[in-house]
Amino acid sequence: MIPKDPVTRLRLGVVGLGRAFSLMLPTLAGDPRIELVAGADPRPAAREKFAADLGAKAFDSMDKLCAEPAVEVVYIATPHQFHATNAIAAAACGKHILVEKPMALSLDECRAMIAAARNSGVRLIVGHSHSFDAPILQAKKIIASGALGRVRMISALNYTDFLYRPRRPEELDTRAGGGVVFNQAAHHVDVVRLLAGSRVAAVRALTGAWDPSRPTEGAYSCQLQFEDGAFATLVYSGYAHFDSDEFTGWIGEGGAPKDASSYGAARRMLTGNELAAKNQRNYGGRAFKAVPQPQAHPHFGLVLVSCERGDVRPLPSGVVIYADHEIRTEPLPPPAVPRVEVIDELYDAVVNGKAPLHSGEWAMATMEVCFAILRSSREQREVKL
Repeated sequence: MIPKDPVTRLRLGVVGLGRAFSLMLPTLAGDPRIELVAGADPRPAAREKFAADLGAKAFDSMDKLCAEPAVEVVYIATPHQFHATNAIAAAACGKHILVEKPMALSLDECRAMIAAARNSGVRLIVGHSHSFDAPILQAKKIIASGALGRVRMISALNYTDFLYRPRRPEELDTRAGGGVVFNQAAHHVDVVRLLAGSRVAAVRALTGAWDPSRPTEGAYSCQLQFEDGAFATLVYSGYAHFDSDEFTGWIGEGGAPKDASSYGAARRMLTGNELAAKNQRNYGGRAFKAVPQPQAHPHFGLVLVSCERGDVRPLPSGVVIYADHEIRTEPLPPPAVPRVEVIDELYDAVVNGKAPLHSGEWAMATMEVCFAILRSSREQREVKL
């Protein structure tokens, strides 16, 4: 339960006032454990809106924000290629770090981020990913109870319109961190690693890139083998045809209802200057719309965990258990603050000294799998980790 009047509030500065920030803004503004004290972005319109909406300082650079004494924690929501540089700079200034997924674009960058945080004595947490979601965490507790035996297989599937949302050029360039493997497999892999509870030993994958106008991976299918013998199958498509939110009663990824009649909306919006359209939809742009209030928990498509004596399926409203002789549901109340689990982990790490689950080491292991997905597809072979 979130304390109404916490003894300690974390003073947080945000670097990058784009899409990731707008998704996390209801969390950061709604949790009394967080005080938003600063933001940084190169766009004047974003800075002006941030200062007006939140009464906080706004800067045009990361360096200026990190030099602000009031900032204790830096939330890095910049484009992927800047995550490592920004995290290392924040650590050098003695700031705790919450960095968006994917952690970085190479294992060397991941290691450098971990070393920088360790050397400066600050906490490094990577998120959000959907492994923070309350239904996933509840499913993990059910599995950990042992009542259903060991995890043997996980099936995870998600079909979205990801590739047809307005993009910057680098978001369609795999080498710069674009495509669905860096953007979406980071969620998928995090979820199945958490639920499996074992280290990934090998990866066999295929990726798809079948629209020349979007020249990066738009789909993947892969199998992960875990050290304890369990395995997982992950399937993702961002090609804006079938929508797997159909499997969750048209509750969208963020937990808000989705209008099923809006089919094709993403493709229809890709007209004219794509970069300008993206900027206008971002925080501070003329077409910006606040994230709708969720009525259920976030999700990442269909996830089904097969244990020795039953299956477990997390849903936006709770967790369904398919045991030997019964089907039962463990419901979860709607979140008062969306994605509050991210703040739970950040607050416990910084204030209470608890080791975070989504540490740099955890996130680096997820990125190792993501890199292996790309390599396995490219080389047409299994990759052992």
